[in-house]
Amino acid sequence: MFIWALAVITGIINSLLGAGGGMITVPLLKKAGFSQKQAQANAIAIILPLSILSSGVYLWRGNVNIFDALPYIPGGILGAFLGTKIFKKISNKWLKRIFGGFMLWAGLRLLMK
Repeated sequence: MFIWALAVITGIINSLLGAGGGMITVPLLKKAGFSQKQAQANAIAIILPLSILSSGVYLWRGNVNIFDALPYIPGGILGAFLGTKIFKKISNKWLKRIFGGFMLWAGLRLLMK
């Protein structure tokens, strides 16, 4: 039951914050015994269907204009491909530091606006 509640919270946050569910999913998977790399890779696998569903609902309701997003998609795809290549070469220790640093930077940036 606890896992289902956390999954629902992840889905809600992912939908509200635009893939912010990873900031919840990664620590939860680490607590479940996953390494940093396993947690981050599995978080992407979990968030992908959530993001697809959220995007579809936003499109259906008219909250998103697909033409506004199109210019960003090719760069995002390239970045995702490059990220998977770099991912293999980064140690769990550094990946954890990068993830934590990004979380701090994102949080501070949001608080300052």
